Amino acid sequence: MALSGNRAARLLETGLALAAELSLPALLQGIVDQAVDLTDARYAALGVLSPGGSDLSDFITSGLSEEQRGAIGELPHGRGILGVLIREPALLRLPDIAADPRSAGLPPNHPPMRTFLGAPIRAHGRVFGNIYLTDKQAAPEFTEDDEATLLVLATQAGVAIANAKLYAELQQRERWLDSVREVATTLLSGDTARTTLELVAQRARELGDADMATISVPEGDGLRIIVADGAGADELVDVEVPLAGSLSAEVIRTERTMVVADAGQSTLTQPMVSIAGVGPMILVPLALRTSTAGVLAVGRFAGRPLFASTDTPLLESFAEQASLALEYARVVSEISRLGMIEDRERIARDLHDGVIQSLFAVGIGLQGTAAVVGDPRLADRIQQFVTEIDRVIGDVRSYIFGLRPSVLTAGNLTNSIEQLAHEVEERTGVTVIVEIDVSLESVLAESSAQIVHIVREALSNMGRHAAATTCRVSILRAASTAVIEIDDDGQGFDAESATPGMGMGNLAERAQAIGGTLEVDSHVGTGTAIRVRVPL
Repeated sequence: MALSGNRAARLLETGLALAAELSLPALLQGIVDQAVDLTDARYAALGVLSPGGSDLSDFITSGLSEEQRGAIGELPHGRGILGVLIREPALLRLPDIAADPRSAGLPPNHPPMRTFLGAPIRAHGRVFGNIYLTDKQAAPEFTEDDEATLLVLATQAGVAIANAKLYAELQQRERWLDSVREVATTLLSGDTARTTLELVAQRARELGDADMATISVPEGDGLRIIVADGAGADELVDVEVPLAGSLSAEVIRTERTMVVADAGQSTLTQPMVSIAGVGPMILVPLALRTSTAGVLAVGRFAGRPLFASTDTPLLESFAEQASLALEYARVVSEISRLGMIEDRERIARDLHDGVIQSLFAVGIGLQGTAAVVGDPRLADRIQQFVTEIDRVIGDVRSYIFGLRPSVLTAGNLTNSIEQLAHEVEERTGVTVIVEIDVSLESVLAESSAQIVHIVREALSNMGRHAAATTCRVSILRAASTAVIEIDDDGQGFDAESATPGMGMGNLAERAQAIGGTLEVDSHVGTGTAIRVRVPL
């Protein structure tokens, strides 16, 4: 039916006012307020459908005071008459809500409502929500004129909501571009990877309208949260996440983004739930070139709306930024390590080509002098100095040997130790026997470099001080422990009274670096055994 001239003019003004409002929360409130004004209803509400479309994720009201809303308690989710419009999105007019068999009744402390008029709002080609009107004030029930008014208002609301959502998406995209630029600038400016990750977590939380965000990386037998932003951040940092039975573990396993409606109801655990009371979550894997390096997780408090489908690609882009920061940190560390190796090679080369050759020349000169000296006692004295120079040359060669790290052949610990033993035999003349349980190769793969350093340091000490003829290097399994042992048949020393030197200090530090403990067993005349026990 045609609307009266006065109501049509008011609807036109309403449409213009709604079209000018670009803030979605203000727009939704404006729609329900205009609905009350145009139809002379006592109460109005706008129910926003959840992403799945099966219930309500938000409920905006007009006509209810704050005290009344507080007394009612939890807002409706779309049952009873409200649910009818969700299941059947079409105009619905009832003279008495309670008389309809589909009614589920009103909750405690809810004001009485009798007449009802409702209509769906469509935006972007789908139902965005529903307008509900109750208690017509100037008539026994809502009229056909009210129906027509509500249908026009719902159409205007749909267009205005579509515009507001498009504007919000453009604003969000602009903020996203600014955030990506900020993260890239921070990364390229030389700041630490941690600073970049903290910025990534902060921006991901803000743009995802989340309450907290974390970044966790593999460590030991699980994951450790290294960065947290938002609610509960202080309690979340450094928390360990198990690599079994957790949401993060599932993301690591599948290498795919996971969207969770309510993490508190999941059978998989997550620290965000127990520490910060999270409900909706998105977890995104941080992927390096060859593996998954961790997880970016954002969460909202339980009871808040679910994440929208548009949030996922946004957060995945931030996960790429976090992955880039981790890869950048790895490359910087590798460059630093290579620079240190180059410095050691240079020092070793200078020692060999400069110091050793000079000492050797001095020794040759002294030997020639001893041969022409007529005094036997003086010749013996000169020969003693030549012998001392030979010992110093041997020590310098040992230092050079320590500066040049053994290269792990494709991560093969056994080959590296055997190569090391061969080099020591050639340099010192001591027979070195190697015994390694090959089943420990994969178990100790991450500690291989440190183990080679430990064996090298122990063999170097043996060559300089032990005066041994035989040495045994073994890496064997003892219950739940790997035992790295270097023992010799040399002269030994009093381990209780001896002052620990730099060599023993280095051994202790390297043992601690792989989670092990150092034991030194030595007695004068019986040789020395150095053991490092590493829990498996």
